[in-house]
Amino acid sequence: MSAIATAVVRRRVPLAAGVCVLSFVLFWAAQRTAQVSMIDLSVYRAEGMAARAGVDLYALRATEYDLPMTYPPFAALLFTPLTLLDLAELRPIVTLGNLLLLFVFVRLSLRLVGAERHARVETALWVSAAAVWAEPVWTTLRYGQVNLLLAVLVLWGLTRRPDHRWAGVGIGVAAAIKLTPGLFALFLLLVGAVAGARGSAWRPAVRHACVAAAAFLGATLAATVVLPEDSRNFWTRVIFEADRAGRVENTANQSVRGVLARLLHTPEPGAWWAVGAAGVCVAGLAVAVVAAARGERAWGAVACAATALLVSPVSWSHHWVWCVPMALLLWTRAERWGGRGRWVAAGGLGLAFCSYALWWVPHRHGRPELDQNFGEMTLSAVYPLAAFGFLAVAAAVALGRPRRDRADRASGRDGRTRALSGA
Repeated sequence: MSAIATAVVRRRVPLAAGVCVLSFVLFWAAQRTAQVSMIDLSVYRAEGMAARAGVDLYALRATEYDLPMTYPPFAALLFTPLTLLDLAELRPIVTLGNLLLLFVFVRLSLRLVGAERHARVETALWVSAAAVWAEPVWTTLRYGQVNLLLAVLVLWGLTRRPDHRWAGVGIGVAAAIKLTPGLFALFLLLVGAVAGARGSAWRPAVRHACVAAAAFLGATLAATVVLPEDSRNFWTRVIFEADRAGRVENTANQSVRGVLARLLHTPEPGAWWAVGAAGVCVAGLAVAVVAAARGERAWGAVACAATALLVSPVSWSHHWVWCVPMALLLWTRAERWGGRGRWVAAGGLGLAFCSYALWWVPHRHGRPELDQNFGEMTLSAVYPLAAFGFLAVAAAVALGRPRRDRADRASGRDGRTRALSGA
């Protein structure tokens, strides 16, 4: 880069930083104006207090809404530091922490999608300034949720170099806090197995999956030692109580199970969900594994995230912070390969997650989601529909990889995109 270009970039970074800070300040002001409750932060603090006091975690009901503990016992151990401050002191600290995590998440997402010339601080600042207004991010901060922390833990592992010895630790710890990220360990294992069938019995992806499993087991055993009765309750009873998190048909539940509950007008879709979730899991993982094994590690990783969110019994709208790497991946590929269809896909996905469309339907006073018409069902399924669209694009990308090899090698990215599978 020439001296002039370097000087221009240096001048743009303060501008991007100023815009990002302004966006964050306006966001914070908007949340204060809306008098957000950060209700999940209250629940986390109550869980930490229960763990310290030796109270039955899974008999706990917190806040005026009687919200229960749904996470594994290891999460309660991590929440114990929250008990050192009262809620009034915690709220600004947690909000600031989540805004910083958003910036880290964006940086890691840019690294994952291979946007080398975009992975500068400047670009991360611009993206963060916009991403904070996406509904999943807004709602994460509104409730004081841990979604950005879990996403950063997972992405940190997925963006390490193949020989990094701790690459799977973040995934294992995230799964010990909340089970859904565990699908990434299975994804890595399958990628390694496919890569092994192509010429080697031991690939970095397999090692990373094993490290993730070890980290998960270590954290879970630590929780068992400190909270033995709570651990027994969770792993023998609570883990099977899928309805514990809330009403399945709630419009905020953007999983296949939630969509089916609203579509069938029933609070329990039963076998329909079991069959549907199994089919989506197999198909989604197949897309993710094939993409990663053929060198498209970003498509594979983000397809795995979309699959995990679709098949989880409950995927509240704030769990969908993975819309950030989804949108970035579509955007960078549209910029690289061109084509009106790719730009439409990128813009459409961004619009879906910034539209707040799922809240346009009746969702208060009783159970109105059980009587939705077709239009309301469509709005209530906006994130799953976007995820299915993304998986369809990912499948096309994976199957079309040979036609792009020459262009990718010319752009110098071929070796980097193979890092996940070790190919």
